[in-house]
Amino acid sequence: GGSDSGKVGINGAKEKEINLLIAKEIRRLLEKEKIEVIMVREKDEELGKSKVEDLKYRVSLMNEKKPSLAVSIHQNSYHEENVFGAQVFYKTSTEGEKAAAVIQEALQEVNPENTKKIKANDTYYLLKKTEVPTVIVECGFLSNYAEAEKLVSEDYQKKLAEAVTKGILQYLKDQ
Repeated sequence: GGSDSGKVGINGAKEKEINLLIAKEIRRLLEKEKIEVIMVREKDEELGKSKVEDLKYRVSLMNEKKPSLAVSIHQNSYHEENVFGAQVFYKTSTEGEKAAAVIQEALQEVNPENTKKIKANDTYYLLKKTEVPTVIVECGFLSNYAEAEKLVSEDYQKKLAEAVTKGILQYLKDQ
């Protein structure tokens, strides 16, 4: 948020704006199910004076609050425009893998043509430093024009939020 727009889509869409809209919808849906949600940011703002400070704040909040699951919403980008599809990355752990799998499965329902699979990753700062099950949900590719156009659509954002919520609820139920 703030001066860091994140990735900028081929259509000019800003990752930070899409992320926040999807995250707020996920919160609304989870709270409807009586699930407590802690948002790291609720408006277009930076959480530190630098990117590193921002990430450290996010990690410290997650480690302090110790949620059953931490979910970070993002948009992806790639140098080849034809690459598309949502993908869930997880902190290498049994719980992280379980959460990623059910969220990825729910996202496949939104776009059955998506062939992306879950992927363990301990090089992302957020995944490396959190002490709780953590997933990063890359909702789609802003570098793919067709997907970038869908990602700015309120209807598609709601479908993504519903899918992520469905996965989170399934994960919590299976715990």
